[in-house]
Amino acid sequence: MTLADATSSSSREQLPEHGADAGMLYVPGGTFRMGSDRHYPEEAPVHRVTVNGFWMDRTPVTNRQFRQFVEATGHVTFAETAPDPKDYPGALPHMLKAGSLAFAPPKRRVDLSHWGEWWTFKFGANWRRPYGPGSSIRGLDEHPVVHVAFRDAEAFAKWAGKDLPTEAEWEFAARGGLEDAEYAWGDELTPSGRQMSNTWQGEFPNENLATDGYERTSPVTAFPPNGHGLYDKIGNVWEWTLDWYAAKHEADAPKACCIPENPRGGREDQSYDPCAPNIKIPRKVLKGGSDLCAPNYCRRYRPAARHPEPVDTSASHVGFRCIKREEKSHDR
Repeated sequence: MTLADATSSSSREQLPEHGADAGMLYVPGGTFRMGSDRHYPEEAPVHRVTVNGFWMDRTPVTNRQFRQFVEATGHVTFAETAPDPKDYPGALPHMLKAGSLAFAPPKRRVDLSHWGEWWTFKFGANWRRPYGPGSSIRGLDEHPVVHVAFRDAEAFAKWAGKDLPTEAEWEFAARGGLEDAEYAWGDELTPSGRQMSNTWQGEFPNENLATDGYERTSPVTAFPPNGHGLYDKIGNVWEWTLDWYAAKHEADAPKACCIPENPRGGREDQSYDPCAPNIKIPRKVLKGGSDLCAPNYCRRYRPAARHPEPVDTSASHVGFRCIKREEKSHDR
């Protein structure tokens, strides 16, 4: 199936008469093959999942929309709050300040196994100041909001009368009706040389050719929508989902989409970062890749790709979008 085929039968022609807010599109339910056996191990195994129909935001939540939420509620984001020392045993006192992770490109080639070469915890970085003190989002109203931790995304969704998607709902929507396609638009990353999403061109992290027209984030409708009419399902910013992270998919268990509970038993151990055994911060699944995904590093600009993110973490390439469900999903 091609992108044109998917678009011709897309949700835009099947939108129900009620149930959605402005800026949302209907994604008809169905059964699909979730995951991939051809890429990173955490994407395997491919397994069939059924999801109910739902409405999804056409785009990631923008700076303009998030500002409206903050002005209405007085919400203070995680990145704007100094960490509690009790939550981070052993942390250096001078590091317990408000801030967030910001991408800082090195000027030379670096060891790709050391992400600290291009990420820095920037004091004062938050959704209003994405690159730290002195920066701003002036002129970026239609860019995706970034530096939002999981609790910030949850708070926005609750305020908007919506929810965050499960991993299965997110991936089903990202595929846009294309079964087993590599990308959200087909099997070629750049069909006929056309850039279909905001990703990294050049040698990551020191060489950014920006042939897609953007060195950082882009307006949320800058690239073509997928078969469901949804923008930025690949690239620009990673997006939060409700699912707790596990190192791989369960082969047969998830027959239908459901809202995951707090992890228990073995799944609880998998949801924590093994590199920080003394700090038990659970992790959620991010989907979609970002403007920092490159052919030589993090080839996660695909619907099946997934990444673990601690719930207390925000970064300059992480955002979110919301959904509304037709009916309540049942727990496993």
